[in-house]
Amino acid sequence: MNEDCLSAIIWTAIALVLAQISAATAVSFVADSGSASVFPNHPIRLLVGLPPGGSTDAIARIVASKLGDALGQHVVVDNRTGASGLIASEIAARAPADGHTLLFGASFYSEVYASLERRLPYDPVRDFAPVTLLNRDPYLVTIYPGLPAHSVQDLVALAKAKPGSLSAGAGNFGSGTYLVTMHFLEAAGIRELSTYIPYKSMTGAFVDVIAGRAQISVSSIVSAWTFVKAGRLRALAVTSAQRSDGLPDTPTVAEQGVAGFEAIAWNGLVAPAKTPVARIDKLSAAAAQAAKSHEIRDRLKSQGSEAIGSTPAEFRHLIGSEIKRWRQLVGKLGITPT
Repeated sequence: MNEDCLSAIIWTAIALVLAQISAATAVSFVADSGSASVFPNHPIRLLVGLPPGGSTDAIARIVASKLGDALGQHVVVDNRTGASGLIASEIAARAPADGHTLLFGASFYSEVYASLERRLPYDPVRDFAPVTLLNRDPYLVTIYPGLPAHSVQDLVALAKAKPGSLSAGAGNFGSGTYLVTMHFLEAAGIRELSTYIPYKSMTGAFVDVIAGRAQISVSSIVSAWTFVKAGRLRALAVTSAQRSDGLPDTPTVAEQGVAGFEAIAWNGLVAPAKTPVARIDKLSAAAAQAAKSHEIRDRLKSQGSEAIGSTPAEFRHLIGSEIKRWRQLVGKLGITPT
């Protein structure tokens, strides 16, 4: 074998080895890239700051099911109760920013914490990435059915005629229902004429108002809906700017002489800050699709709530504007942050 032939054989062998190495590297790169680009690639945890069985938890579980269908992954509800949702919020804020942890945030997430807490373990704006506003609904002012009042004006007249005779029951000091109740009593001019009773949950407040041990409750329309429909509570007013489709005959607070009064409750999804934008957008599209599904839309409408399904930017604007508004209201009410 001459020298030229031997050289050709050697170079051919080297070329084959290099080709094999190149192919193996390419396959490995494609596999790694594909793995990294697939999202979600394992179940998503949906943190809920309220206990199982309530109206908020029920909505969260329907959303989780629909969201899982849209994403092709299980969405597991993880109830982390305590401190009016603060525990769940802190866990979400500290979770890896990979899109696999979400917080089912209610209106207290921005309004109450930003207004009443001096030293939060997280920042409600900086530490979260809004995903979508799922639904919004008014609060509902309800009273003991045996009370001789059929309007806000009647309630105000009764409070003024018998100072100290009326008690308002809602959540613990610092909760969302506490803040809205204080806002209502102040705007109606009967805050100093009434007594506030804090409860660990709205269930306890409803029990006492239904029995007449307390006379007024202010809660989300979803929470009070069953009791109003059953005639166990009397609905006086909704707190939204317009009447609710679910209770079209119930006037707003503003219609009944308290000009400009408005307060809404809402539920939405947020993720840890720095979650990649592409993943936020994918989650938002899937969540909006879920919110606008017939099942969720009809379920919410039957409880007086409105399905939304917003973009992340729209939700971020709502959170920011609500924080600003409630901070101003807290200052006006003279409530000292804890």
